[in-house]
Amino acid sequence: MISPELCIKCKGKLLCGLDKCPILEKQFKQSTIVSSMKDNNFVGATPPGFFVSWQSYPKVAVAPLSALPNEVSELSDLPEKWYGLSQEKIISFRESLLRSYKKMPVSLASNPTYELVDFQELAMASSTVELEVNLARKPQADFSFDSFTAPMGPSAELNKLSIIENPKIPQKVDYLHNDVSAKSNIALIELYKDGVPVSALSKILSAGALGVKKNRKLVPTRWSITAVDSNLSKYLINEKVSQGKIIDSFKLFNSNYLDNNFWVLLMPYPWSFEQVETWLPGGIWNKESTEFNVLADHELNTGLKGYPEETEGAYFAARLAVAEYLSENKSNAASIVFREIGTNYAVPLGVWQIRENVRAALKQKPLEFSTLDLSLDFLSKKLIVPIQHYKNKSILLKHFKQQTRLNQWF
Repeated sequence: MISPELCIKCKGKLLCGLDKCPILEKQFKQSTIVSSMKDNNFVGATPPGFFVSWQSYPKVAVAPLSALPNEVSELSDLPEKWYGLSQEKIISFRESLLRSYKKMPVSLASNPTYELVDFQELAMASSTVELEVNLARKPQADFSFDSFTAPMGPSAELNKLSIIENPKIPQKVDYLHNDVSAKSNIALIELYKDGVPVSALSKILSAGALGVKKNRKLVPTRWSITAVDSNLSKYLINEKVSQGKIIDSFKLFNSNYLDNNFWVLLMPYPWSFEQVETWLPGGIWNKESTEFNVLADHELNTGLKGYPEETEGAYFAARLAVAEYLSENKSNAASIVFREIGTNYAVPLGVWQIRENVRAALKQKPLEFSTLDLSLDFLSKKLIVPIQHYKNKSILLKHFKQQTRLNQWF
């Protein structure tokens, strides 16, 4: 695992207190894509990979991601295949990806230039594409982390990008891209039903390649990830889960990956959802405190009210994974996702790991209990944070405890 002393910047402060991070400094010096470049020209391939920055919105940095031909693979920008890989492994192939960016107004997607059309084709591609890249300057070996997106490696402003081979675009993606009257949300659902990975949908949406023509816009990656998770899970909840049969017991699932310990509790009530999470003391977001600060957001079966301010994008990523499981099993249930983030989760790697952790948990055989109290008693022995902290914070636990007591009268 990467050391908890890993040096990263957060809101202008070096959390580890070090002037330099020996781990990342060593990685940067070994960055093959930077060291291999003798000038501003680069010949490589995209995984395919695509990134849109949120900074300086509504004029954003649009960046195809590329690497040396012998270092690139579809795995480099496909989080659905990352579960089980170490932090070092994920960082190593992310730092090999070059962001060659060009500033563009988000409205350009409604009437794209030839350059943006090329970018959109790369975002829609289903396999690696060879490129020639000419940069305004040689990139520096830097690295950035974000709680929404996967880690990002070196970057430099783009002069010109040339596609050496024709991108292979799935037929359904190409059809909906060319359907300029289809709303983007409908297109996303159709592509998801057709088997397009969630991470690929986020890239296509970011590129402004879907939707009614006059409304098409470039979408920052961190926003597109949340939009895809939110819209797809809402569709599954309304169209599939609400029609399913309510489960007949309390089911508890577990996954622990990247020092993120997830317990997913499904309860025999109509759809409701809650995410409760804690950064354990000593972690990157709770380094100085010795207290357990529990964050939570919820929705009852009337739907989510507003935005989940405390758990943000993690909420929608976990909600999608739960909705997928219930939909596949033609079931209906209320759910609480408990997440404890340990000190060995040294840097944020993006919300993909929440989605994949919960997906992985729900693939396991669950423990089953006849009552909510029994399931919480068991859970109290598995969590580091005392269960009372979660009970005090959770709206759903209070709601269903009261409902259980009322049901005892009948």
